[in-house]
Amino acid sequence: MIIKPMVRNNICINSHPIGCERAVKRQIAYVKSRFSKDSKNSEPQKAASPAAAPALALVIGCSTGYGLASRIAAAFGYGAATVGVSLEKPASESKPGTPGFYNNLAFDKHAAEAGIVSLTLNGDAFSDEIKAQTIQAVREAAAKAGIKPRVDLVVYSLASPVRVDPKTGVMYKSAIKPIGGSYAGKTVDMMTGKMFTASAEGATPEEIAATIKVMGGEDWELWIEALENADLLSPSARTVAYTYIGPELSWAIYKNGAIGKAKEDLERACKAINRGFREKNGEETAKRAFVSVNKALVTRASAVIPVIPFYVSCLFKVMKDKGLHEGCIEQITRLYLERLYTPEAALDPDKTPVDEAGRIRLDDLEMRDDVQRETLALMNAITEENVFTDTDVAGFKHDFLEVHGFDVEGVDYDADTPLLLY
Repeated sequence: MIIKPMVRNNICINSHPIGCERAVKRQIAYVKSRFSKDSKNSEPQKAASPAAAPALALVIGCSTGYGLASRIAAAFGYGAATVGVSLEKPASESKPGTPGFYNNLAFDKHAAEAGIVSLTLNGDAFSDEIKAQTIQAVREAAAKAGIKPRVDLVVYSLASPVRVDPKTGVMYKSAIKPIGGSYAGKTVDMMTGKMFTASAEGATPEEIAATIKVMGGEDWELWIEALENADLLSPSARTVAYTYIGPELSWAIYKNGAIGKAKEDLERACKAINRGFREKNGEETAKRAFVSVNKALVTRASAVIPVIPFYVSCLFKVMKDKGLHEGCIEQITRLYLERLYTPEAALDPDKTPVDEAGRIRLDDLEMRDDVQRETLALMNAITEENVFTDTDVAGFKHDFLEVHGFDVEGVDYDADTPLLLY
C-alpha cells in the first residue's frame, strides 16, 4: 500500500510503518552516542552511575513521545530490561496501525537484536487486568535477563483522553478547556500557515473533575501500590511522571485550565507516593517519586490545543537559533544523565536537582528569560505573510508528521509499503 499522511483539522489519522521504525532507530542512535560520550567506560550502559543505573524499567505509556523516549534511553543507555504498557490499534490487512503500534514493534525488534530484554503489553493501563498482567511480565522479564524481579525505574507517561475507573466502571473523558469562562487565542494551521483565533468554552465542574480522574495522579498511585504489594520495587526505585507548566500566555488554557487541575493532582500524588514509601519502608528509604516539568514539544494532540501551535512554532525558532532546542529523546537523555542518575543522585535521591517545589525542571531552557522574551516579541510580530519565514512552523509541521512516521528522512513515500514489516 502507498501511504500518504491523512490530516484533518490538524489531526493525523494514519501512520507509516517504515517511517515509524526509522524514527525509533534515530532515537536509539542518539542515545547510544550520548551515553558513550558521557561515559568513561567502553560499554554505554556503564554511563552516569554504574553502581545504581536501572537494570529493570517499567514504562506505563511506552509507545510515543516522552514514554517511548524514556524506554529507549533506559534500554539503550543503561542496557536495562524493560516492560512497556500501552493501548494501540494493530494494523489490519487494509489499514495501518497506530504510530505507537509500529513504534512498539520497532523497539522490541531492535532491543532483541541488541540482546536487551523487552516485553510489551497492549491493553488498557488503567485496568486492574493489565496491572496484574504487567506484574507477571516484570517477573518474566527479570527471569529472562537473569536479574532479581525488582523494578528500578517506573515511568508514568499515559496520555489517554478517557479512563474507565477500575473500581466503579465509570468512564471519564478529559477536557482541554479553561476555567471560569471561555478562552480565545491566536494560533496557526501548521499545514497551510493560515492564522486564526481558536476558542474554547469554559469547563464545567463535572468536566474539571473528569479531567482530574483521567489525567491526574490517581492511576499513578494505583500502579505504585500494586508494585509495592507485589514486592516488585527495588530498595532504591525511582518513579517519575511528566507535566508541563509553560509561559503565562498559555496558562488560561493549560496551567489554570482543567488540564492544569489534573497536573496539580499529579503533584499531589507524587507527595502521597513519597509519603507511602516512608510509611512502608521507613523514613530512610531510598525510594522516591518525582514529577518532571518538561519542555513544550509536538505531540499527536498538541496541534489542536488553542495557542500552542503558534507558541511552539515561535519558541522552536528562538531555541534553534540559540542552539538550545531539544526533542523528546534529548530531554529524557538529559533527565537520566543530569538529574535522576548522576553519580550523586543515583546513590542519594535527596541530591537529585529539583526546584523549590521538589520538581525536576527540564523546561529550564524553554523558560529562560531571554528565550521567553524573544518568543513573545516574535509572536507579536508574526502575520500570515511572514509565518513561514520568521517562525519554525515548518519544524512544527515536520515534528507532527514524524510522530506518525511521515516526513522522515530516507523513507520512500511513493513505494508500496507492507502494513506489517515483521
